[in-house]
Amino acid sequence: MRLRPDRTPAPVRRLSTAAAGADTVYLVHPGALDAEVHRTLAAALPAGSGLTVLDLSALPEYWEAALTGGRAATTVEDLAGRLAAELLGARAEDARADGSPTGGSPTGGARPYTLAGWSFGGVVAQALVEQLPAGQRPRRLVLLDSIAPTDAYKPSDEELDPTLLLGWFALYLGAKRGTPVAPDPERLAGADVDRGLEAVLDAAVAAGALKAGTPVFGLRKLYDTYVDGLLRNNRLTTPYEAVPSSVPLVLVTAEGSLIPDDPTLGWEPLAPRGLTLHRSPGDHYTMLSRPDAAALIAQLVHAA
Repeated sequence: MRLRPDRTPAPVRRLSTAAAGADTVYLVHPGALDAEVHRTLAAALPAGSGLTVLDLSALPEYWEAALTGGRAATTVEDLAGRLAAELLGARAEDARADGSPTGGSPTGGARPYTLAGWSFGGVVAQALVEQLPAGQRPRRLVLLDSIAPTDAYKPSDEELDPTLLLGWFALYLGAKRGTPVAPDPERLAGADVDRGLEAVLDAAVAAGALKAGTPVFGLRKLYDTYVDGLLRNNRLTTPYEAVPSSVPLVLVTAEGSLIPDDPTLGWEPLAPRGLTLHRSPGDHYTMLSRPDAAALIAQLVHAA
């Protein structure tokens, strides 16, 4: 992994490089899982295609907030502007490598491309698109289990249900450990964090995700960092007023989506150019590493 002098990852992560004349897909990644998780998608793309990740976790003003109580000294607009500049720079570099100094396609104009965004990365990706010059915007934006920045999904910190957060944390823990963690729903329902984490720990030990004897206070530390990351994203989204998308939106929800009861995840008001819905195997996290999910996503991001 290429590191900057301050030891943080570079924002532009080329997981595969496009062959001459082939397309590159660009994907906004918000962290939580390492950007390397998208190598499954890179392998599923047609031969010769490229995949470049725009990694939010490489921006200190974003990732450090998950370690300091979830309060970020930035905005969605500023994050989008930072990544928009990285995207334009990466596309210019790709065009030069392809022998086309202007990034032009054989028929003239900028080479068409697709932008994607997973989770909160979809929110930043949609803001990024609207900051780009019209001629540099993608042909479509593919949202991977991304919750829309609309009023219906801007809860206050107090409105975040601990039962919901504990269930999400179990999905995250399972993805990090490579095995599903499914705590007893009855033990999670109405439980406070400490009792809920005991249920998660028991399920993780039973699944082989954690060793027997793992102390619950160690899991609590991981849980607090995870929740601070969610709070950071929620607090960034709350004041943000998204404008309707100027490009068609494609939404891929996971079978185990964070919001299983809303197949649109709130994107309809922001999709005047169209919203196409698809369902992916896996949950919010494993949809990125499962080959069957990657095969579906590869078709959508590469469709002409």
